[in-house]
Amino acid sequence: MTSTTLAKPGFLRSKVGGLPRAFWALWTGTLVNRVGMMVQPFIGVYLTQVRGMSYADAGTVMAVFGVGSLLSQIVAGWLADRLGRRITLTGGMVATAVAMVALGYSVSLPAIVATMFVLGMAVDAYRPASTALVADLVSPDDRPRAYGLLFWALNLGFAVAMVAGGWLARVGYGWMFWINAATSLVFGLLVWRAVPETLPAPGAREHGRFADVLKDRLMVAFSLITVVSTMAYTQAFTTLPLAMTHAGFTTVDYGLVIAVNGVLIVLLQPLTGDWFGRRDHSTVLALGLAIISAGFALTAFVSGLTGYTASVVLWTLGEVVTAGVPGAIVASLAPPHLRGRYAGMYGFAWSGGAMLAPLLGTRLLEVSPAALWVTIGAVNLVAAAGLLAIGPALRRRTVSAAR
Repeated sequence: MTSTTLAKPGFLRSKVGGLPRAFWALWTGTLVNRVGMMVQPFIGVYLTQVRGMSYADAGTVMAVFGVGSLLSQIVAGWLADRLGRRITLTGGMVATAVAMVALGYSVSLPAIVATMFVLGMAVDAYRPASTALVADLVSPDDRPRAYGLLFWALNLGFAVAMVAGGWLARVGYGWMFWINAATSLVFGLLVWRAVPETLPAPGAREHGRFADVLKDRLMVAFSLITVVSTMAYTQAFTTLPLAMTHAGFTTVDYGLVIAVNGVLIVLLQPLTGDWFGRRDHSTVLALGLAIISAGFALTAFVSGLTGYTASVVLWTLGEVVTAGVPGAIVASLAPPHLRGRYAGMYGFAWSGGAMLAPLLGTRLLEVSPAALWVTIGAVNLVAAAGLLAIGPALRRRTVSAAR
């Protein structure tokens, strides 16, 4: 692609144009929040090196965080449909800030467990509201691009957070907790000031229940596949730092290696997101998961920083393929009055996978790194096969929803 092509207004508009101002406020808040999201990726190292926990104990504590995140998706999805998207998102971010500071000062095991549970409840409460906001604000044709741009913002912030977090982990973890809290507050306040409430007035709403979501067999199937794929994917942020420090690398090494993930997504996703977004969603998502599987499996055969970087590059290419597609699938399946609950169901599945990830990953790591990464690659391939199996039904629902 030439520089002349990149300079054309039509090209730029196809990538970032045509989206409402409220979406860009949401995008900006997401970026700021992600820049400060330093604690979660390093929490396993923090628990083992600073608090002196074993791998198994740290995995259990991280699983408690996952339980909180799991429950929060049901609660936040209900709140987003009942009270509103804006108040749910802002409230979740304020609670996150408080919990982050509390965790930084927690010393005893009961205090850490309790605070991690509260943090899990708060930190991901924004997701159903954010997903529903995009579905409310953006037309179906532009949703894959919009969700992809949010994904891009997450990774742009992530690339900064990993390098800074790796350095701060050596200087002192206290700064990480305070910075994370501050950026969470900025996100919540920005949405409160700049994003209008998109939930209809009480008299104009249709009412529904989570039972209605559970009756949708296609959404349930997609959610189960999401549990499996997320359980594999989040090993990169729960077990990989443990595996690298166990092999003699530092937190700075991990931060630099994993920052490659964010940098590549920042460079490649805006150029490819709209093209993949116009293709069949189930096929694109299955392809991306297969590439991610290959990247994780490669990790079993590497030993140096160059090898770890190569494996990250490979599974990152899979992420680039899938960016924005899951959100678009959920939005196409959800009736307008149930968007918060459908997004909550998807978030529930994601958090379920994240909860299971450290339990599976830390125990496989105790067997051997090779057993860990080969198994994770195989698990993700199962998820890709599941997407291909439900692909025809997803295509029929997408066409029906567009009419």
